[in-house]
Amino acid sequence: MSAQPPGQAPRTAPATTGAQLPTLARETTAENPWPVRELSPKIQGYIAKMDPVWVEGQVIQFKEVARIGLAFLTLRDVEAEMSLPVTVRTTYLRSAGLEPKPGDRVVLHAKPGFWPKSGSFQLDAREIRAVGIGELLARIEHLKGILRSEGLFDEQRKKPLPFVPQLVGLVTGQGGDAEHDVVNNARRRWPGVRFAIRHAAVQGAGAAAAVTAALQELDADPEVDVIVIARGGGNVEHLLPFSDERLLRAVAAAPTPVVSAIGHEQDRPLLDEVADFRASTPTDAGKRIVPDLAEETRGLTQARGRIRQAVEARLRAESERLAALRSRPAMADPQVLLDRHREQISAAQVSARRCMAWALQRADGELEGHRGRLRALSPAATLERGYAVLRTHEGTVVRSPGDVEPGDQLEALLAHGRIAVEVGMHEDDEWLEEQAP
Repeated sequence: MSAQPPGQAPRTAPATTGAQLPTLARETTAENPWPVRELSPKIQGYIAKMDPVWVEGQVIQFKEVARIGLAFLTLRDVEAEMSLPVTVRTTYLRSAGLEPKPGDRVVLHAKPGFWPKSGSFQLDAREIRAVGIGELLARIEHLKGILRSEGLFDEQRKKPLPFVPQLVGLVTGQGGDAEHDVVNNARRRWPGVRFAIRHAAVQGAGAAAAVTAALQELDADPEVDVIVIARGGGNVEHLLPFSDERLLRAVAAAPTPVVSAIGHEQDRPLLDEVADFRASTPTDAGKRIVPDLAEETRGLTQARGRIRQAVEARLRAESERLAALRSRPAMADPQVLLDRHREQISAAQVSARRCMAWALQRADGELEGHRGRLRALSPAATLERGYAVLRTHEGTVVRSPGDVEPGDQLEALLAHGRIAVEVGMHEDDEWLEEQAP
């Protein structure tokens, strides 16, 4: 008997055959578990309650066992790496007129089942139908209407391609001609272009998911200027991944311009409609994503020639204009312009002097008149006529006899000098009036 690891409680032996088993799964324990013979029928019973279901997928394996009248096939999802085993009676295949082979897409009506003896799950198909090209195209047309109504085909939302991309992202199959056509034609036109290439499955199950993942990886790289999704043609079934809705929405949401180069003129995939630019073939894509260096060089040379001709023509025209200006009389003898202005200045000076003399003469006359009036009104003129002005010692002018008393000393202002006088007696006003002239 082996020793029990330290720190763990001793384990009891599982329940014996005669022990009572738990009724529910949650009642099981390490000491009282379900044996396999108990669990398998329960799983079988649980799955048996499931209703039959319609399921679609791609046949990747098919084997018919005639002696038991059954066919075994593996049905895989057309996009994800998931598969299920399926059994179908050969009579159902014969009634449907089918001989499935790997790669065919089918839709079948099956009942889920579980085989307790082997512990395997499988679908028991009761009806099987081939998914024809017509039905697939109808689905694509329906999706096309939805995407068009959402504006994913509108030219206004499509991004322009860069003139000279520094790094081109390329999503294509590994080892195919599409990669060679895009890269070689692009480098033949523009040798300096660089590529970031992501290989992905371009047909079959998982192709749409692989191309979408590669696209999103390149779109997340800030150095990638444009992304090309290329495939070298194929039939309608081969091109179905390029009409996958998830891929189309990823292309529409990508900030980086996307070029579709699938190379199929009839039954074009929807990627051609959603992409920012459609190239007819991978070779055409290589020519469209970069300019032609030789052509651009020729264009540059021609542009430089036109610029040189334009500059030379402008210089000639300006030289002729300058020569015409220099030949004018004013430029040949600039003194002519000065002489004309000199004459004008001399005439203006004469006119100014004449006006100034007239104004001064008029002002002198006016001044002399003002002087005459001033002399006539001046007290000095009155004194010249023999009058005198009497003032007291305080400088007060005497205007009447009442202003002084007999004996007051006064000062008489004359036209030429002054004299001191003394007041004698008063004369009455009547006598003064009689003496007045």
